[in-house]
Amino acid sequence: MYKSQLDLSPGAEIRLLACDDLDVDESCHIIDEDSLLAINATLATARPLLVRGEPGVGKSQLARAAAVALGRAFVPHAIDARTETRDLLWSVDAVARLAEAQLVGALRKVDHATLEKRLAIDAFLHPGPLWWAFDWESALVQANRLKLSVPMTPKDWVPADGVVVLLDEIDKADPSVPNGLLDAFGHGRFDVPGRKPLRMNAACRPLVVITTNEERALPDAFLRRCFVLHLKFPSDQDELIRRGRAHFPKTKCSDAVLKEAAKLLTADREKLRNTDLCPPGLAEYIDLLRAVSGQEKTDEGQSALLAKIAKFALNKHPADRPG
Repeated sequence: MYKSQLDLSPGAEIRLLACDDLDVDESCHIIDEDSLLAINATLATARPLLVRGEPGVGKSQLARAAAVALGRAFVPHAIDARTETRDLLWSVDAVARLAEAQLVGALRKVDHATLEKRLAIDAFLHPGPLWWAFDWESALVQANRLKLSVPMTPKDWVPADGVVVLLDEIDKADPSVPNGLLDAFGHGRFDVPGRKPLRMNAACRPLVVITTNEERALPDAFLRRCFVLHLKFPSDQDELIRRGRAHFPKTKCSDAVLKEAAKLLTADREKLRNTDLCPPGLAEYIDLLRAVSGQEKTDEGQSALLAKIAKFALNKHPADRPG
């Protein structure tokens, strides 16, 4: 059933099952009040949600947690320096098209109609993440036609239940990429070669979550199209420990181990205060607890191992620099 809002209370725990390659084990996201308010405002306006924050603070996981809580399909897309705007909408398999052209060229007798059909753009068109979000049915038809993989969906999910798209680390792309999305976000449509303009399904508007690590400033015109959420590292150790407990019950990690790992993490973050180096965050904290709980079962064994391996999880910078 389509959910137009997140009906949760601040502090609710959203369980994320290890049903794909994103996690080694089951994980958990604790949603805060600002995240709830920002997501619901975004859902009400069909605007994208830009999530700012240091690496490892849970920006990408928030999108996945929202998909679980809303019962929606989740379509993640990692952006890099080579990403172009159209990759987020659609792409053409130019290599396959060239191979087909060479094959057709080797044939002696091919009529014009056959040539045109075999080399038509639509025969090599791959749906991008926003195509799936705006019109799942047509994206599915195209994917099945070309025997492409289909995004994972919850059990008993139907397209009318909606989609959550994650455009991860948009700051890695050239500024032309976010600017190129303005029309799609502003008007709820975009052009696809050989087809009529593809329009957002107003009955089940997608939630589009975009993350940035602040490696590059984003264009003002793009920012005006977005709601912006600033995710911050937990303000005190008690909150950090609560996050750890949500992932690891007492049968896996004792309070003492959670506290000691939090103390080590906080100390390393303090060393990097007022530097240009990225401090360890929630991701490193969870990784450290997962490493010790996966190798030792007793408190004594976990504490001893924690002291030995903390540097591998927390110290990510050259030894001759702070931290």
